[in-house]
Amino acid sequence: MSVEGKVAIITGAGGGLGREHALLLAKHGAKIVVNDLGGSVDGMGTSDAVDLVVEEIRAAGGDAVANKASVSDREGAKSIVETAVTEFGTVDILVNNAGILRDKSFKKMTLDEWDMVINVHLNGSAYVTWHAWPIMYEKNYGRVIFTSSVSGILGSFGQSNYGAAKMGMVGLMNNLSREGASHNVHTNCLSPGAATRMTASVPGSEIDADNPDKGNRPGLVSPVILYLASEEAPNGRIIQAARGRYASDAIYANTGVNLGEDATEQDFLDNVDEILDLSDASLKKSFWRKE
Repeated sequence: MSVEGKVAIITGAGGGLGREHALLLAKHGAKIVVNDLGGSVDGMGTSDAVDLVVEEIRAAGGDAVANKASVSDREGAKSIVETAVTEFGTVDILVNNAGILRDKSFKKMTLDEWDMVINVHLNGSAYVTWHAWPIMYEKNYGRVIFTSSVSGILGSFGQSNYGAAKMGMVGLMNNLSREGASHNVHTNCLSPGAATRMTASVPGSEIDADNPDKGNRPGLVSPVILYLASEEAPNGRIIQAARGRYASDAIYANTGVNLGEDATEQDFLDNVDEILDLSDASLKKSFWRKE
């Protein structure tokens, strides 16, 4: 998996998954912009966490610089890409990994808690990608990775804001994979599971303080990033990774029922069982649009 000499931006790389992604890509020769605001899991505060990651990469002989801007701020997102261009001349790889949590049931959630999570995960990923996209498009090379989640793809109680943002990334990926294909800009999604600060409150996902290099560790996810960041990367795929298990997610559709353009509500109701039957479902983009 070749990333040698490529310039990679990794957001939210001050710890957890992002840190592991940065270390692995740097190990394989990529030049890294390590971005992180350094806040808490709920998005509050700042820190110098990225400086430690940059030092770690440099100590191992790699090349890295820090950026402490917020992805959810438009000017901050712009500065992340500008850091890559100023320090390394371009951007080849973008790993949208930054995120926060404000978990509550939808009934108890405030609209501010909704907006904050959407702004960091979905809008923040879109903002940074929007600034990197023309650079990749014009030079006919780019690899964009969005960090989705089973919380969006399959659903999770108490994470409607987070899940909506994560499934929104799948929709964005589906569109950008089409728009970038002719210019060798490939866009994919990672759906990870690992013991990090963000999952510490989830039963079974705690970090084992006595054995941090064992169990559900973030480093088991990062090989997927190496693949999706490489020249060999696919386009328009979702890859799951957790505990050393790897799989693909996709959207399927059944054949459905053609009731004609004169169909009535009764026609629909008479055929609803067949319409909902997924026994013949197959991988397809759309049952009504020619691809």
